[in-house]
Formats: sequence, C-alpha cells, structure tokens
Amino acid sequence: MRLTADALLFDSDETLVSSLRSVVRAWTRWAQSYGLTPADVARVEVHGRPAAAIVAELLPAEQVAEALARLEEAEIADAAAGGVVPVPGAVELLASLPADRWAVVTSANRRVAGARLGQAGIHPKFLVTVDDITHHKPHPEPFLLAAEQLGVDPARCVVVEDAPAGLAAGRAAGMTTIALTTTHRAQELEADVTVADLTGLSVRVTEGGQLEVLVAG
Repeated sequence: MRLTADALLFDSDETLVSSLRSVVRAWTRWAQSYGLTPADVARVEVHGRPAAAIVAELLPAEQVAEALARLEEAEIADAAAGGVVPVPGAVELLASLPADRWAVVTSANRRVAGARLGQAGIHPKFLVTVDDITHHKPHPEPFLLAAEQLGVDPARCVVVEDAPAGLAAGRAAGMTTIALTTTHRAQELEADVTVADLTGLSVRVTEGGQLEVLVAG
C-alpha cells in the first residue's frame, strides 16, 4: 500500500520511543509516595492522556500541583538514566524524512518529552506538547497545531499513533491515520492502516516533493 502526504505527525511514547517500562517505574515510585496502590492507578485511563488529567483523578485538588512537579522529575530522571529506547524502525524512518516535513505531537509536557526523545537520539524540529494546547487528544487541536507549524494542509498529513485517543484526534483533524500495535491490539484501533511498528513503514520523497509512504505487507 502507498499513501501520499506533505507531512507526517508522530506520537512519541510507544510510537517513536519505547518508554512504557520507564513510565511504570516512575509512576510506581510516585504513587507509593502518595500512598496509592497500582490498583488505584489502574482504575484511571492512563495511556495517551496528559499527566495533569490523570493526577487530578487520583489526588485532592490541593495536592495536584506539587504532585505533578514530583512526577515530572521522576519521569525525567528515569529517562536520563537510560530508561527509554527508540521503537524499532524509528531512527531509520525519521532519517529518511526532511526535518521540516515531520513533527512529534505528544500528551507529555515539553521537559518530559524532550528527555525521552533525546535519550533515544530523536531531536524533532517541530514538537507539540500538552504545554502548547488548550484541548488534548482526542480533540484535534494538537495535530491541527502541528500542521499549522509545518505550514501544510491538515488533509495532507498522516498521523502515526498507538493509542485510540490519538487516532481519534487524527481523524477529527481530517488526517489519514496509521496505527501501531505497540500498546493495543489491532481490533482496538480504528485507523486507515495498521502495522506492528515503524519497521512496517518506509518513506521516499518524490520528484514532485511529496512524501510517499510505503506500508509493508
């Protein structure tokens, strides 16, 4: 299968970087410091949501600001200690793209996202984080902002995501969607194309300047 686009928009965690173990370690230590159990955290939808929304469901309002600051430091420290690695195929795929034709769009804040991506050797020219938006995924705002920053028509963007909320945001933005089954089963993901990881994708720049995305299989 071939798709054509003017830009690719990638989620970060479990799309470009494998950070799940790092997240679990940091969140477990953080939760224990507040007397929370894994079961307490498990009752809240976590993946693809900003930390502020999750913490607000777990703790009283007066504790949220301090708790978020402590969680941020825990996540950055774990990433800096080598807690994240690139998802298979990520480094190679990004190397094939012009720097001004792709962006990272993540529900993490800028410091955490930068720490994880940097540890994996990924340095996007364009990065949209929860710090930049009013409405987070599944609202289309994050991806629409990325398209605006890149100067491309949203309809000419391809979103690469692993989470249902991110894929819903891409669809709401009028973009083509590619799902990775790095965190969810294929039947749980609504997308135009589904692949296991980024080794299933390759990109070339056509003579006309378009991005041609080739989907394996």
